Amino acid sequence: MGCEQEYINIFDRHRELIDEPCASILNEERAKAIIRFKATGFPDRKDEDWLHTDVAKKFATDYGMNLGRVATAIHGTFTCDVPNLNTYHAYIINDSFQAGENKGKQLPQGVMLGSINDIAADSRDLLGPYYNRLATNGDSIVQFNTAFTQDCLVLYIPKNTVVEDTIQIVTLLQANVDMMSNRRLLIILEENSRASLLLCDHSSLQKQTLSTQVTEIFVGRGASLDLYEIEETSGSNTRLGQLFVRQEQDSCFRHSNITLTNGFTRNRVEVSLEGEGAETHINGLAIGDKEQHIDNRTLVDHKVPRCTSNELYKYILDEQSTGVFAGKMLIRPDAQHSVSEQTNRNLCLTSCAHMYAQPQLEIYADDVKCSHGSTVGQLDGNALFYMQQRGIPAEEARHLLMYAFAGEVIDNIQIEALRDRLHILVEKRFRGELNRCKGCSLCKQ
Repeated sequence: MGCEQEYINIFDRHRELIDEPCASILNEERAKAIIRFKATGFPDRKDEDWLHTDVAKKFATDYGMNLGRVATAIHGTFTCDVPNLNTYHAYIINDSFQAGENKGKQLPQGVMLGSINDIAADSRDLLGPYYNRLATNGDSIVQFNTAFTQDCLVLYIPKNTVVEDTIQIVTLLQANVDMMSNRRLLIILEENSRASLLLCDHSSLQKQTLSTQVTEIFVGRGASLDLYEIEETSGSNTRLGQLFVRQEQDSCFRHSNITLTNGFTRNRVEVSLEGEGAETHINGLAIGDKEQHIDNRTLVDHKVPRCTSNELYKYILDEQSTGVFAGKMLIRPDAQHSVSEQTNRNLCLTSCAHMYAQPQLEIYADDVKCSHGSTVGQLDGNALFYMQQRGIPAEEARHLLMYAFAGEVIDNIQIEALRDRLHILVEKRFRGELNRCKGCSLCKQ
């Protein structure tokens, strides 16, 4: 082992400090996870899933870890408002939950949003069947996260409850030294409930930062969840996110993952369709330049008949940036009458940008409707020539074509105010105008 042993030593040496502020549900799963991590260590590039993403090197930095749970306040004013979008908001500061100031807004009766260390004290029996049940067999990064997690944001929506306002969780990385955070989210929607959730991942730090994030989502029978993840971090940030979703009968899950600015990012989404009539819609947009690295991997597992899945991922890569996409649709033998479509489209704007695409269909049923496709190319030279012939400057023509290419993903966002704001932000991103304020670019007018 390399740097793995250093983390194992930290864990063994500070185990009591890690456990002390945590609910027993975290500590019980922690004990199992560290055993698995010790057996495997960090993944390396010999593993095909990590062939283009050298994550072990990222853990070699001597990061600070807030194992003593020193409180961190929000520096300055941070609203991160999307104009015309009414939200109920909270924060994750590094890896700790912090309530927001919602000016008298209240969530519907029975809805719980808070730290697992507070909620588990009264609702251990409620959370026990959910926490770490989807992620328990995840890769070694998941085991590392489970071993070191000391807090977990919990969102619980009871049966037949509709949350009208979008719930916005703003993630902030704040430190004056190189810092690691291990974030955890648990989202539970019971039967016939409905909600939309916006996760805004933000950092403008120049220090080296690394965050692991594991999210488990349970979408009950007839329930519906729209999840939007927007990353706007710095070039010195490493983000390793894993999302696990289980859907029951007639449920609906929509997920949009937008990477506007970043340093080194790897996201994995695994959706398990376990009830007939379930449908999932996954969308992703990644914009890279400089030497940014963006790796997205998805698995949609059709386990039962008559489920539907749609997937659309697009990359726009400039300068020396690198993109990786590996999407897999798995249709099991019992999943007859499944409908599944996967599309991956990629633009490389320079000869130095690299895109690695691996779309996959694995079908074991004979009465299904499935398709997949992937393309990697450059901007259409004929279209650029046509636009310049009609008086549009070359640079403006490039921006218009890039904007149109990205628009298909953004148009799938169900919240009109967020959709409109992202159209503006993406255009600014292409023009180099996406300057950060003290908070987040989402609040810039």
